[in-house]
Amino acid sequence: MSGPEEVRCMLMRGGTSKGAYFLAGDLPADAAERDGLLLRVMGSPDPRQIDGLGGAHPLTSKVAVVSASAHPEADVDYLFLQVVVDRAEVSDRQNCGNILAGIGPFAVERGLVAPGEGQTSVRIRMVNTGDFAVASFPTEGGRVVYTGSAEISGVPGTAAPVVIEFPQGSSPLLPTGHARDLVADTPVTCVDNGMPTVLIAASSLDVTGYEAPKDLEENLTLADRLREIRLEAGKLMGLGDVKNATVPKLTLLAPPRDEGAVMTRTFIPVRCHTSIGVLGAASVAAGLRVEGGVGQAMARLPDRGDRLRIEHPTGFLDIEAGIEYGPDGAPVARRTAVVRTARKIFDGTVFPRPAGAAHHL
Repeated sequence: MSGPEEVRCMLMRGGTSKGAYFLAGDLPADAAERDGLLLRVMGSPDPRQIDGLGGAHPLTSKVAVVSASAHPEADVDYLFLQVVVDRAEVSDRQNCGNILAGIGPFAVERGLVAPGEGQTSVRIRMVNTGDFAVASFPTEGGRVVYTGSAEISGVPGTAAPVVIEFPQGSSPLLPTGHARDLVADTPVTCVDNGMPTVLIAASSLDVTGYEAPKDLEENLTLADRLREIRLEAGKLMGLGDVKNATVPKLTLLAPPRDEGAVMTRTFIPVRCHTSIGVLGAASVAAGLRVEGGVGQAMARLPDRGDRLRIEHPTGFLDIEAGIEYGPDGAPVARRTAVVRTARKIFDGTVFPRPAGAAHHL
């Protein structure tokens, strides 16, 4: 099938990511046809994504598909799709907490949720995992307010705050059941507080954890080690063969340099993140609190409260993540919350690359 020649779309920045937001009803119902259309919309496969909306990086080649929810605990359903830049591949195997920041405003913009006076809260079901979140943001006169004084690292200027709260998820915080595992002869902590993540002390991989992302990406010895760890950890975490998947994420940990709890370098899965994802940071924050985990010795944890500052290559992300131990002695996430921002960049019609058009790498 050729698919539509045009489709309604909103391009938004959500947190430190950028993506195309669609109503589910504006896309083909068949998943294969939908994914084919999104590849043409974003300009994949092409390292530059020159013929589409994508920004030639995983952080700017993302899609949100939103619809009214039939679930009693949600207002809208949010399906996240990662459009691979240089391959004809669309993945739904993970969530994205940064793109999540734009879901509430988009729901109001599209009339799925009525705006409140002063503030609107939108209950969101994340279809990829079945988890839930509540996003609260300012609205006035029936419209979303995007301007404000909230500032987040990795985004120039300021914007209105979007407060996202995550209730306790249903997945085990420690998917392997252990605070520490030996994976590919490397001590790691496998954690899932919204994003399957493998925590690794940078020093155990013969790097400092303070290198620039580009330098880490060019370290071929490191790349081989990370690939081996990811494939083995994926099986241990119950994710199966992750060779072609974007999860689990791998996060290298080092002692903090500023006033944070820890310094991080995160791989998604082979590109080094220029900051850190929201759900990835939630998993890191919870993992740092696990007794016996690989991050416990190097982390600088506060004496009280759940708020942690996670340092990353371009600044920091403040997140509240507390854990407690259940009757069986296993740690569980108690509460997770974060402040993000979002901005509407454009709202209109996108014209996909023609179906079947030659597209050579």
